[in-house]
Amino acid sequence: MSHPAAPSLDFFAQLDVQVGPVHEVGATPAGNRRVIPITGGSAKGADWSARVLPGGADFQLIVTPSLARLDARYVLETDGGDLIYVSNQAIRVAAPEVTAKLVRGEPVDPALVYFRCVPAFETASPALGWINERLFVGTGVRRPDRVEIACFFLL
Repeated sequence: MSHPAAPSLDFFAQLDVQVGPVHEVGATPAGNRRVIPITGGSAKGADWSARVLPGGADFQLIVTPSLARLDARYVLETDGGDLIYVSNQAIRVAAPEVTAKLVRGEPVDPALVYFRCVPAFETASPALGWINERLFVGTGVRRPDRVEIACFFLL
């Protein structure tokens, strides 16, 4: 029995999302809940660029000492004035001591962290409307003051 071919990936954008101080909600029944404000940043695609508008947030849940579930929501504004809503679901997995450093906001070697995401992009822009009809995946790196995300769309 033959299977459909695995999808290929094509580069969409590099996101550099700046973050503010963490709001530690604390240990809830679901895990350690944290809210991290998104304060700005940039996005750069093959033939477009945008800025990250302040006002979004990354809603984090530290589920175990090694697993974090992330839910970031924010808006990009392209250089042409078009708005793109971003909803990015991710998991971040690392050894407990590495996760503890990330939670404290300390730098860590990205090679020690499995950080994968499934961003969704929505826009009302006719020129960018194709992004409403694609699936995206990405890889991330958490820095003390920002998150770097490379986004790809499935062909």
